Amino acid sequence: MNALLDPAILFFVFGIVAGLLRSNLEIPAPIARFLSLYLLMALGLKGGFALAKSGLTVDVAMTLGAALLLAVLVPAMGYVLLRRFLNNFDAAAVAATYGSVSAVTFITAVQMLDAQGLPYGGHMAAAMALMESPAIVMAVLLANKARRASGGEGPQTGVGSLLRESLTDGAQLLLIGAMVVGVLSGEAGQQAMQPFSGDLFKGMLAFFLLDMGLQAARHMGSLKGQHPGAMAYALLAPLVHASLALGLAWLMGLPVGDGVLLMALAASASYIAVPAVVRHAIPEANPALYFGMSLGMTFPFNILLGLPLYMTAAKAVLG
Repeated sequence: MNALLDPAILFFVFGIVAGLLRSNLEIPAPIARFLSLYLLMALGLKGGFALAKSGLTVDVAMTLGAALLLAVLVPAMGYVLLRRFLNNFDAAAVAATYGSVSAVTFITAVQMLDAQGLPYGGHMAAAMALMESPAIVMAVLLANKARRASGGEGPQTGVGSLLRESLTDGAQLLLIGAMVVGVLSGEAGQQAMQPFSGDLFKGMLAFFLLDMGLQAARHMGSLKGQHPGAMAYALLAPLVHASLALGLAWLMGLPVGDGVLLMALAASASYIAVPAVVRHAIPEANPALYFGMSLGMTFPFNILLGLPLYMTAAKAVLG
């Protein structure tokens, strides 16, 4: 309950209410973009500073390996299931959306851990970066296969160009670059950047979540008339994926903080990176479906209910 009374979460709820009331409240797109870049830069710095203290260890490598495993396993499982009630292209697009990650969900989980004083490894930001691209590559390959099998025409996207586009994406590059800066500058850098990456972080997150609440409310309408199986997947898949992550965290003996973040990553769904790529690489897929599911259902579910649930489960199993 305390998590739901966090100011950032309350601003998210306020944004949803304002959106449902069809208020003209709006965060200008350039400001929303700035807030997104700020949060990624601050997160990267935090991760880099923490990584400078802990260093690269076998445990860190194992955790990153678990993140990559989830990044492959989740979209593969999703595609097999989704094909039962969606066409191949929609199944591939939705599987990619849920196989990739939401940076804002991860950042909100980090803020919750900070509020409760639970430590976590700086390398978890690197885990987020690693988990973003595999699902996109898998989905595009599946779409290319489906296109060839049906004899249809469409873009045959190469894996090389897709990986290059993913790795050089501005947001992804900013996160990684900020982590490198944090590692290189260490404790002195952390003290120098504290007002930027520490003091401002909570307020910026609250402002951004207000905008996300507005966006989520406005995309809920796009889900009308969609397949009931897809709607069920949008709410049940995060719980299944988080459970898989919790099982891996338990097997590896991860601390509670790292377990929560791994669960948050596995349970999240992309609503920025994947839709931007899939819209061009898989034009046969329905954007209202994969974008509406991730932003209109899964994102609010994770922010309001999922993250507190994942934290409670991680404490019970890993604590």
